[in-house]
Amino acid sequence: MSETSSPSAPLDPQSATPLYIQLAEIISKQIASGALAPDRPIPSENRLAEEYGVARLTARRATQELRDRGLVITVRGKGSYVTPLNAGKE
Repeated sequence: MSETSSPSAPLDPQSATPLYIQLAEIISKQIASGALAPDRPIPSENRLAEEYGVARLTARRATQELRDRGLVITVRGKGSYVTPLNAGKE
């Protein structure tokens, strides 16, 4: 029952952790690994929703979570971008 064809770690709808937090964790790990580079966009909400099989609102909440953590900034009309990794971190 384990599928390795998923683009990243699959989301677990049975988990007590909300899907948007799980998705934010996946993106956070991609940022930490360098797969998503500083000053470059993360996938759009529509793309995340399609890729991970979640509602667009779930993808939006995941993006908000990443903003709250200081990992991305959102530019209206352009998308969300990875912030420089060491900016403002103590």
